[in-house]
Amino acid sequence: VAPIIPGLTDHEIPRIVARAADAGARFASYTVVRLPLAVKDVFGAWAGTHYPDRANKVLNQVRAVRGGVLNDPRFGHRMHGSGPVADVIRALFQSACVRSGLTGPAPTPSAAHFRRPSDQRSLFDDDVR
Repeated sequence: VAPIIPGLTDHEIPRIVARAADAGARFASYTVVRLPLAVKDVFGAWAGTHYPDRANKVLNQVRAVRGGVLNDPRFGHRMHGSGPVADVIRALFQSACVRSGLTGPAPTPSAAHFRRPSDQRSLFDDDVR
């Protein structure tokens, strides 16, 4: 479920998780919106145009999740955030997953079934110049 925008899309978490489970999902994860560099200006303008009544609330909620700023790039914080607003989002997501039966572990990534197409060349092939 991504990106969750605090104060704008967080209320949709239960419905999205339920629909994913209905469609056959066995696992779910989420990320909270990050607004780095110029993205913060574009997002701020978009929110002001489309949601003028709550644009400031949304931006303040993003700041609440990001330690007072719109982007926290630190590993372990950037995907889910921290603080009371992030805790509410996490609890809502987890309860939606439990209600929908998406409580299994994350799948283990594997490249076992990956096959390079025969016409694709590699930089590591001996005859590449």
